[in-house]
Amino acid sequence: MAGHSKWANIQHRKGRQDAIRSKLFSKLAKEITVAAKMGDPDPEKNPRLRLAVKEAKSNSVPKDVIDRAIKKSLGGDAENYDEIRYEGYGPNGVAIMVEAMTDNRNRTASNVRSYFTKHGGDLGQTGSVAFMFDRKGEIMYPASAGDADTVMLAAIEAGAEDVESDEDGHWIYCADSDLNEVSTALEGSLGESETAKLIWKPQAPTEIDLETAQKLMKLIEALEDDDDVQNVTGNFELSDEVAAQL
Repeated sequence: MAGHSKWANIQHRKGRQDAIRSKLFSKLAKEITVAAKMGDPDPEKNPRLRLAVKEAKSNSVPKDVIDRAIKKSLGGDAENYDEIRYEGYGPNGVAIMVEAMTDNRNRTASNVRSYFTKHGGDLGQTGSVAFMFDRKGEIMYPASAGDADTVMLAAIEAGAEDVESDEDGHWIYCADSDLNEVSTALEGSLGESETAKLIWKPQAPTEIDLETAQKLMKLIEALEDDDDVQNVTGNFELSDEVAAQL
C-alpha cells in the first residue's frame, strides 16, 4: 500500500487521536475559508470549496464548524493566507513534499527548516524533489463499495486514470484538473466517496527499513503538528512488518 495510506492507519493507532483531530479540524476549516474566499461561497458553484467541505465531512468535522469557516470568508477580518510548497529530503534521502497555508512566510519557512534539520533531513530548493511526484486527484472508497473489477469499471467510465485496491479499500486516481468531474461521476455509480482530494503521488516509492521509518515518522509528526502545514507526503512505502512495529 502507498506510504500515505499506511501512515494514516499508524497515526490512528497512536495515542494522539484527540490532538490530531483538533489540529485536523483547524486545518480543514482553514482550507474551507480559503476556498470560499477565492471563489463562490456556495459549494455547488465552487469546485475547490465543494471538495474541501467533502473532505471535512469525511473527517467528521461538525456542520457548524464548516458553516463558520465559510462565513468567515465573507467577513472583512478573514486572514489572507499564502499557499506555499516546501521540498526536501528526510532520513536516508526520502523525498518529502510539504504544503502549507500561512499568514507569515518567514515564520513558516523557519519552522519547516528547523524540523528538517532537527530530524536528520535537509530542506531543499523549489523543484528539488517535485519531479519525483505527480499532482493527482485521489478519490477513496471503502472496500464495501464493490469488488476491484466493479470499481475499476466505474472509474474508467468516470474518466479516471488508475485504481489501487486492497482489503482496506479502493484508491482512484485522476488528472488533478479532473478531480471534481470524476468525483461527481463516481457518486452516480458508486455513491458517496470517503474522501476526494488533490495529492502529490510518488512516482516510484522506496520501501524503507524500521530504523529509517522511525526517524522519518518523527519528522512527519513534527511537520504535521505545525499549524501552518496542511499536508505532508513522502515517496516511501512501509512493509506490513515495519508498519506493525511503529
